[in-house]
Amino acid sequence: MTAPVNILWTAQAVADATGGKAHGAFKASGVAFDSREVGPGDLFIALKGEQADGHEFVERAFAAGAAAAVVDRTVRGSHVQVADTTDALVALGLAARARTDARIIGVTGSVGKTGTKEALWQALDRKAPGLAHRSVKSYNNHVGVPLSLARMPADSRFGIFEMGMNHAGELSALTRLVRPHVAIVTTIAPAHIGHFGTLEAIADAKAEIFEGLEPGGTAIIPADSPFAARLYNKALRYADDVVTFGFNRDADVRVLDQVPANNGGTLVTARLRGAHISFNIAAPGRHWVSNALAIMAAVEAAGGDLGLAGLALAEMPGLRGRGERTHVRVDGGEYLLIDESYNANPASMEATLAQLGQEQAGRRIVILGAMKELGEQSDALHAGLAGPIGEAGISDAILVGEEMEPLARALEGTVALRHVPDAQAAIDTVRPLLRAEDVVLVKGSNSIGLSRLVAAIAGGDS
Repeated sequence: MTAPVNILWTAQAVADATGGKAHGAFKASGVAFDSREVGPGDLFIALKGEQADGHEFVERAFAAGAAAAVVDRTVRGSHVQVADTTDALVALGLAARARTDARIIGVTGSVGKTGTKEALWQALDRKAPGLAHRSVKSYNNHVGVPLSLARMPADSRFGIFEMGMNHAGELSALTRLVRPHVAIVTTIAPAHIGHFGTLEAIADAKAEIFEGLEPGGTAIIPADSPFAARLYNKALRYADDVVTFGFNRDADVRVLDQVPANNGGTLVTARLRGAHISFNIAAPGRHWVSNALAIMAAVEAAGGDLGLAGLALAEMPGLRGRGERTHVRVDGGEYLLIDESYNANPASMEATLAQLGQEQAGRRIVILGAMKELGEQSDALHAGLAGPIGEAGISDAILVGEEMEPLARALEGTVALRHVPDAQAAIDTVRPLLRAEDVVLVKGSNSIGLSRLVAAIAGGDS
């Protein structure tokens, strides 16, 4: 028996939301702005970008099964013609948000946004199977957020949206689209510091997420952050309730006890506002304990089920590019590959290296790509990773990208060191090195392309 198709948009609903003119009747079950991701029944939004104009791919979208397109000109096939397709996407997102009674959670932070968003979705989907919605991938910018909203079914009970920024004012605009009932800041760290100059400025920009809170809304902030008071004071202006989380003994949601679990994760006992709860976290590392506290605080604030949230955290697999762990067969056994290739900043590098230092291994090998958007502090922040690398007991380090030169100099004579220009050179360098009992960490900014290396050494194509 075929499952019923959930209709997101009709021709008239799209026209009403965007102020456009419908040409042809249609019912769309999905929304996409990348023609390569279009599936049967999708509504294709032909955006004009800096590199390409989506109108050039309308025919490809229809060939892939698109039900209709949103365009600024007449095309063959069902479509809604609008004055500006980017404005139309935002209007669709606003209309989707206006028609739902779902409890909405917004997530931002320098580190941990995507993992927290995914864990929240898994926790709340257990509470309301099939009725929890979240942004996919890292669709967290000025087009990704309205796209994620436009994809939200009207009958959703929960919606979880990741919001990112690299300039002041961006989150202010995004949060007013999302209008969350619960807003989380995971942490403050020097990601994108090249655009801001100071950590204080980053904290202020992250705190913009509170500006869109719905009446009666809850702000969730990291008690362990040196900027906790700064975030708290901003949150008080917009939130009816401010919840702090962390290891700090004064946090509203805090760790009472934690012990290593057999699977490499952590067994945590935590105090929440309304309960004490013990649960397992499958993902390893202190940073994931912190994330889990924020998740539990949000589940409690949104009316979810804490027990089911604990089960979700216990069973949550690593995300591709964000901690996925793969055991790779080689002569004599296997090695463990930890894929953190999607993103990197100084805080996430240090946290991941600290966790690597806890792994049982014959050798600990790191393949680290350059960290981007660090501005004038780039050299110092890259070189500063030498300490965490030494503390983690790394035997071999392969550094990728010219920004890694200060770290290469800092590591001379302390580890077996290779500094290479790009991902392909890293692939060629690492392949002969790997052997049984190794633990291999791959981490870097997405633009370095280390996902190719992960695919290559995990058995995929290079």
